[in-house]
Amino acid sequence: MSLYTQALMVHQTIYERSGGLVGHRLLGVPTLLLRSTGARTGTTRTNALVYARDRDRYLIVPSNGGANRAPGWLHNLRKDPTAEIQIGRQRQQAVAEIVGSDAPDYARLWRIVNDNNAGRYDQYQARTSRPIPVVALTPRS
Repeated sequence: MSLYTQALMVHQTIYERSGGLVGHRLLGVPTLLLRSTGARTGTTRTNALVYARDRDRYLIVPSNGGANRAPGWLHNLRKDPTAEIQIGRQRQQAVAEIVGSDAPDYARLWRIVNDNNAGRYDQYQARTSRPIPVVALTPRS
């Protein structure tokens, strides 16, 4: 396991154990906790992810650091798009929409998330032939 992966795990642990009091920002970028249902197991899976805002939606990117395989949470959301998001101490239900590179709004959303994350998503996309989508999370009222 890389040092970077270990640091992300520590960050997520602190975020969860503090109830969101600590952990909302990581290296200057906002992070949320995504709780999705495991596609095979049916158990709740939690991931700390960088996010950006687009009006009332939260945008996350299944980049997996530019790996050729998408992260498991994307597979979970494909099977069941309902999830819980936690931003700081606030938790809310949300519905995920996976926006692929062929969608009309993709380029605009990609710019938002990439600018928010200091250009890292462009770097990750350059590492893989897998088209990296954007996931838009819309909170339920």
